[in-house]
Amino acid sequence: MRKTILINEDWKFVKENVGAEKIFGTQGEKINIPHTWNAIDGQDGGNDYYRGTCWYGKTFDKPELNNGDQVYLEFRGANSTAEVWMNNTKLSKHDGGYSTFRVNITEVLKEENELVVSVDNSPNDRVYPQKADFTFYGGIYRDVYMVIVADSHFDMDYYGGSGLNITSEIIEKSANVDLKSFVTGEAEVVRYTINGVGSTEVPVVEGVASGKIEIPKVQLWDGVENPYLYEAKAELIKDGNVIDQVESRFGCKTFSFDKDKGFILNGRPYPLRGVSRHQDRRGAGNAITREMMIEDMELIKEIGANTIRLAHYQHDQYFYDLCDEYGMIVWAEIPYITEHMTNGRENTITQLTELIVQNYNHPSIICWGLSNEITVTGVTDDLMENHKILNDLAHSLDSTRPTTMAHVFMLEIDEPLVTLPDIMSYNLYYGWYLGNLADNDKFFDDFHKKYPDKIIGLAEYGADANPKLQSPTPEKGDYTEQYQTVYHEHMVNMFNDRPYLWATHVWNMFDFAADGRDEGGENGINQKGLITFDRKYKKDAFYLYKAYWNNEPFVHLCGRNYVERHEEVTEIKVYSNYDSVELYSNGELVEKQSGNKVFIFKLKLQDEHRIEVKAGNCSDEITIRKVSEKNKDYVLVGRDVINWFDHPEMNQPEGYYSIKDVMADIRKSPEGAQILDNMMNYAKAKRGDVAKNVKKSESMIKIMNAMTVEALIKQSGGSIPESMVVEINKALNQIQKVND
Repeated sequence: MRKTILINEDWKFVKENVGAEKIFGTQGEKINIPHTWNAIDGQDGGNDYYRGTCWYGKTFDKPELNNGDQVYLEFRGANSTAEVWMNNTKLSKHDGGYSTFRVNITEVLKEENELVVSVDNSPNDRVYPQKADFTFYGGIYRDVYMVIVADSHFDMDYYGGSGLNITSEIIEKSANVDLKSFVTGEAEVVRYTINGVGSTEVPVVEGVASGKIEIPKVQLWDGVENPYLYEAKAELIKDGNVIDQVESRFGCKTFSFDKDKGFILNGRPYPLRGVSRHQDRRGAGNAITREMMIEDMELIKEIGANTIRLAHYQHDQYFYDLCDEYGMIVWAEIPYITEHMTNGRENTITQLTELIVQNYNHPSIICWGLSNEITVTGVTDDLMENHKILNDLAHSLDSTRPTTMAHVFMLEIDEPLVTLPDIMSYNLYYGWYLGNLADNDKFFDDFHKKYPDKIIGLAEYGADANPKLQSPTPEKGDYTEQYQTVYHEHMVNMFNDRPYLWATHVWNMFDFAADGRDEGGENGINQKGLITFDRKYKKDAFYLYKAYWNNEPFVHLCGRNYVERHEEVTEIKVYSNYDSVELYSNGELVEKQSGNKVFIFKLKLQDEHRIEVKAGNCSDEITIRKVSEKNKDYVLVGRDVINWFDHPEMNQPEGYYSIKDVMADIRKSPEGAQILDNMMNYAKAKRGDVAKNVKKSESMIKIMNAMTVEALIKQSGGSIPESMVVEINKALNQIQKVND
């Protein structure tokens, strides 16, 4: 019978490129798996984390085997190219850092064995991802197993799959469950069993065994309300004996998409409202534990989400299992992202095949993502052909789920790529990177009017917030916790008013590492998370969504980090799913309000206030105090001069340009256009590799040209220092305005 042995302990790690034959003679570091060499340098900014080849080694004795047994090594994730040697014999190479792969080591086993694995996350032009707004941590960062199977066994060699596919079809109150397994070697029969339902035995014909079991009065897998799971077992029988066995959980459900009602689960509208997730953590990178995954899921459950976009790659099998158990509807995707590579087609095909084959049985997954923001650098014929191949491949591997894509917000809605997948979504950042919040509303209204029969969703939206930064007058680009709440308050109402959006996913549930970023007072981190990178602090916007999505009663006072307040009258904001709340200051009732999710009070500041809010049996408390001057620690460096023209060297001469002018007017002058281009290239470099190569669409250019230079600078996240602002204004002052 099959044996699965975890072999995470007692590995040797060597960072220098020593070669397979020298690792055991080289001084290295004793480590356990999971492991990454970028846990620190991949999170500290500078875009200088180590990307290269490192080596892992392990010695072990030959396991006890029966005659004919086969021994495999199973790697759940090694980023991004891994090569495996056993006893100085190279056995395998795997391209792709987020999926399971296996290596048969039977033929080279000795009594004492030396296992060596090289892992390489170097830049190249063939393995995705290469350009993206997150850190590509190197290492063997997920579990490693040794799997021992009989000579005849369920297939171990097909793209890391289990060898068992389960497909259910709901017919009235029953379910027909099709079970299909793939067999290596000789065997006569496969016995299928669904616990609590029944069994059937079917012959193995040319390596395939197909069976069917009916579940009368089926219990549906019904999202977060009732994520009921069945357990199936496949037993391989030879000469009357069970020689191999695999198990899988599955769920029975129906789902569809409606052009006006959005997502339909088990026959009823089921609005998908949730978050996206990156897997990494501060100090751990992507070498995370199961306990960390459970904590992530519990936090997502607390906010009340019912869907997760697992971006931008295949996640750990254990997390997909958690999604099944918690009833999360999942968007699963491959890291075909940002920049199309002509030499990367084979890798996109392999990674999509692995994603589908390895995750076919998860009831939580309802779509396969082909790519994300792949048109940042433009659309080419080769890119289009690659997507057509992937779309057809997904349908051939799985006819039960649709394909989808996340389109970058600069992509014009008339591009043929937009409607290539079965369903689609856009990543929109109006009100953060450019434009105004109302531009999000207009975008979807225009799309739905022009394409009323297309299924459209919101795959990403968000605004960065550094909890250290606080303001009574939040503005786009200030990175304050307050602006993040203003942004999300608008967005939650925007999509609630548009039920045709099949899913909305906040970008992101957690802050995550993007080592190329240098903005918002925090190097190397994308701060759009509703929770900080270390999972220790829930930003105020977290509680906004909890008010809308979670029915468990609670009340939350916003602004607990905004302790020192200089304004005469301050705003006290409360989020709650109660319809009435009471605000107290130093024990005295200030006001009782009725409302819906968001409550705003005004309070005259005097000395120190112990603020308490009560609703039902719930309460929350913060302390604030009146100070004479603004606390400069609350303001992002580079934004502390609210009026740039207070600077003695700033001028606005009549008949000449300044940063107060609209960019469209400045671009009428070639010299002015050059100054703007230089400024924008500098600012883009601070946002990491992705921003550097962005190809602007006509709509994006139109929105940007309507802004003043000052407005653009103010939303740059402090990436343009005050000294540069002064020099830009001086240069513009030398250029005479061009009249139409």
